[in-house]
Amino acid sequence: VQLQASGGGLVQPGGTLRLSCAASGGTLSRFHVGWFRQAPGKEREFVSAIVISGRNTVYADSAKGRFTVSRDDVLNTAYLQMSSLKPEDTAVYFCAARTSISQLTSGTYDYWGQGTQVTVSS
Repeated sequence: VQLQASGGGLVQPGGTLRLSCAASGGTLSRFHVGWFRQAPGKEREFVSAIVISGRNTVYADSAKGRFTVSRDDVLNTAYLQMSSLKPEDTAVYFCAARTSISQLTSGTYDYWGQGTQVTVSS
């Protein structure tokens, strides 16, 4: 499966963005989906994940209460709704997919998208 993340851009602090992760060449409903980000000079870090059923989600502490992960398997797309954005949220955001439900917060996913830049600045 190929993943393509989109929806990034420049937003002011306190603003909102919705990232999309579109799957092609495969059915996203077979995979758990994770979102990660990497800021300049920093390691990639886990942001959020949603399991195949959509019933369970996981968030990094930095994302709790501000970000919401969701999926629409009819559209073969997952989403990351981000609100109350802060300058420290500036990073390249990646979506990823895996078949195993274990270690969703780790970076050991089977498939990765190319990333979309999110810049939070006034």
